[in-house]
Amino acid sequence: MSSLPFNELPAYKPRRFVPAQINLGDWEQIVPLLVRLEDAAPKCATLGAFEQWLLDAGELSAALDEESSRRYITMTCHTDDPAAEKSYLDFVENIEPELKPKQFKLAQLYLQHPLRPALLAEKKARYEVFDRNTQLHVELFREENVPLETEESKLSQQYQKLAGSLTVNFRGEEKTLVQMGRYFEEPDRALREEAWMLVAKRRLQEAEKFEEYFEGLMNLRERIAKNAGFKNYLEYAFRARGRFDYTPEDCLRFHEAIEREVMPALRELQARRRQQLSVEKLRPWDLSVDPLNRAALKPFVEVEQMVERTQGVFNRLDATLGGEFKLMRDLRLLDLANRKGKAPGGYQSTLAESRLPFIFMNAVGLQRDVDTMLHEAGHAFHALATRNEDFYAYRNAPIEFCEVASMAMELLGNEFLEEFYSPTDADRARRTHLEGIINIFPWIAAVDAFQHWIYSHPGHTRAERTAAWIALMDRFGGDADWSGHEAARANMWHRQLHIFIHPFYYVEYGIAQLGALQVWANSKRDKVRALADYKRGLALGGSRPLPELFAAAGCPFDFSRETVKPLMELVRNELAKLP
Repeated sequence: MSSLPFNELPAYKPRRFVPAQINLGDWEQIVPLLVRLEDAAPKCATLGAFEQWLLDAGELSAALDEESSRRYITMTCHTDDPAAEKSYLDFVENIEPELKPKQFKLAQLYLQHPLRPALLAEKKARYEVFDRNTQLHVELFREENVPLETEESKLSQQYQKLAGSLTVNFRGEEKTLVQMGRYFEEPDRALREEAWMLVAKRRLQEAEKFEEYFEGLMNLRERIAKNAGFKNYLEYAFRARGRFDYTPEDCLRFHEAIEREVMPALRELQARRRQQLSVEKLRPWDLSVDPLNRAALKPFVEVEQMVERTQGVFNRLDATLGGEFKLMRDLRLLDLANRKGKAPGGYQSTLAESRLPFIFMNAVGLQRDVDTMLHEAGHAFHALATRNEDFYAYRNAPIEFCEVASMAMELLGNEFLEEFYSPTDADRARRTHLEGIINIFPWIAAVDAFQHWIYSHPGHTRAERTAAWIALMDRFGGDADWSGHEAARANMWHRQLHIFIHPFYYVEYGIAQLGALQVWANSKRDKVRALADYKRGLALGGSRPLPELFAAAGCPFDFSRETVKPLMELVRNELAKLP
């Protein structure tokens, strides 16, 4: 199996409970540790002993989490490596199903422990979030769902494998679909259309497989929800994702706020684009090109150039953040270049025991690669901000706030894009980014609303699902003309991996984007304080409820129309200042 540099990283702190030498891919070596924890719980006679028991359980969880992450990272970096695939699937099939009932038992032991009331009475602020989340874990756990969740993970991996394998032959060269993205920014409209149609056709060739994979995943999820006593997977997912602070109805109101406050701005941008391109109608291949027909921005040629220039951005933004990015470079915690056989997309994965972040992406030399680099680095800084938190459960924050960390870093880092460009091109990149924010809100609304529809309509047909997506494209798709390419539009959702492998994880991006825009607005008033607030919020990890995390970072937790409206005005005003 291909080895990655993190394989030799030491634990951040010496292990106290888990043996230094252990194969965490061998269940027979893991189970005695879980039995020790089960046996030790009733023997905890003091609060100190009880807290140490929680730390010991967290140490084991972190070690297992890191083992899982290493295998996942290796698999996504090398989807064409059978050994990497086997290693990942071995953990999914042989460790996780055995582990879940044992973790459920430990959660029960915590909730039933006679010292729990005293712990909460004496240290409520420290343990209330953990206690709430543990209660949720026990409430939702069903042993009959363990094999279903294993099948879900395996089917998700097959979707990733298929999506990562897709290539086209473009003018005599094999290209991944990610690599084809650069041609959508070419000034030659005929070339853009040729490239776009080739990619669209390739995706459509796999439409049946994508639908089959999704239907398999959807059926598994509906069974999981039913087993847990929920009417449908929508209700289950909101509970399972720990959405204590907002409801499905709040999300529907957010979709409406986007429709009312963001869609007019999107249509303005599209009208401006159509006019600048001097075309009668915008076509799908006209949506990424520079509207003045300038050549695509080229922030770098080699990935190492991107890394060097990103280092310059962080050095200028904040010395501490610059040092943290250098640490990641020194430890080779980056796999950034696109290549055949690599899973699509980008992510940051925390190695929970080393307490270090790993960044994965598919850079091909586009401005969006710079955005992705800043975005994933924001997640990495979040992981590093919690390195001194010994309570494993609190080294992870709710996704809604994790994405504030990443999206705010895009906006804060964009101030220093001259590391990549001339001043003129830096302003052009800033415009592209702000226009991208306007463009992404409707897509977020469409993806989230689509999942609301899917999982609140069990038993729907494929034709009904397609019709629901088309209706959402009519609502949130803007004014591009898709005539002649209706099938591609009807299947656009196949490219959104979250719908397949992270159900309902997408509205978080919209909620967080509002938080990030508020951090950015604060920075315009007081850069030093805004960055200090941002870092203070990150350092809390998951130790406080979501509204408190937002408040610590200087951005109220709210995604109503009242919040959306002034932030859209800010973006529009900033765009008006840019050429």
